[in-house]
Amino acid sequence: MSTLRPFRADHVGSLLRSAPVSEARRALAAGTINAAALEAIENTEIEALVRRQEAIGLSSVTDGEFRRAFWHFDFLEQLDGVISVQADSGMNFKGNVGIAKSLWINGRVGYSSHPMVKHFSFLKSVAKGTPKMTIPGPSMLHYRGGRKMMNPGIYNDMAEFYDDVGGAYAKAVADFYGAGCRYLQLDDISFAYLCDPDQRAMLAARGDDPAKQPDIYAGMVRKALADKPADLLITMHLCRGNFRSTFIASGGYEPVAEVLFNTMPVDGYFMEWDTERAGGFEPLRFLPKGKTVVLGLVTSKTGTLENADDIRRRIDEAAKFIPLDQLCLSPQCGFASTQEGNTLAEDEQWKKLEMIVKISHEVWGTAA
Repeated sequence: MSTLRPFRADHVGSLLRSAPVSEARRALAAGTINAAALEAIENTEIEALVRRQEAIGLSSVTDGEFRRAFWHFDFLEQLDGVISVQADSGMNFKGNVGIAKSLWINGRVGYSSHPMVKHFSFLKSVAKGTPKMTIPGPSMLHYRGGRKMMNPGIYNDMAEFYDDVGGAYAKAVADFYGAGCRYLQLDDISFAYLCDPDQRAMLAARGDDPAKQPDIYAGMVRKALADKPADLLITMHLCRGNFRSTFIASGGYEPVAEVLFNTMPVDGYFMEWDTERAGGFEPLRFLPKGKTVVLGLVTSKTGTLENADDIRRRIDEAAKFIPLDQLCLSPQCGFASTQEGNTLAEDEQWKKLEMIVKISHEVWGTAA
């Protein structure tokens, strides 16, 4: 049984970009500053961000993904055999909001090195709390585009592709661990998307079998974590889309719960439950002893502050299916999965995080 778990009061990772970071990114795009100047501004703002997280009582701290434009592209396009292209992968958010960027496989997928290891090292150097690194899960290299986003002939057998991606991630995990990372989160939202009938129909239409994909994706995670060190906390975050406060998918976790909880060597799960789109807590009955679920009951999509009594009642509802000791609390997603951020103000973001810390003290006696 694992003794590792997320903190009672935790957060998914991304935070609204500060004004200096946003302005510096615009200046870089305009050519009025260089990459070194941007990095210096990011360093200053990330250190201030870490101090703010620690000041409100969070035990895990992130860099807010301040150095990224997208939560997933920025990591995945640095893998060997992967490039980004201007294209619509078909994964549009509600309201027909799309992102005109996608990933393309132009060679065998692998891992040589990654700039985000340096990003983590800086975070670790300024953190007093536990520094957490967030990266997209391995399925994200397949789910949004599938075979249509690959050069023909590279992977005639998709099993080889899944194996290569899992192997690349294993090297990335080892690299982060070598840099001192002891809390690594895989943002693997495909498992939640696979609970949506429309998404399953989309996969079937393009030639994938939605009934088999959960096991395939779980196999990639197992390959990635086959040599996971005993003192490395691994969590997985699931949501149904998060871009400028919009979403893509709906549906409860029942179709993937057993595979999710019982076939992957992760210690905890950040799961979205802030609206009825996520269904009930019944799938928690599949969670084995030794694993933790972080209840995403506080929305990151709006600035309206939840009623703390309502949150405590929902924690009690979840505790009907698993022991309270196996639960924690967080927002349902990040506040800025892309650099644009969700439609709320920075002070509203911090009030939500402060409330989560306060509730954790009341429910569990600690935020740690």
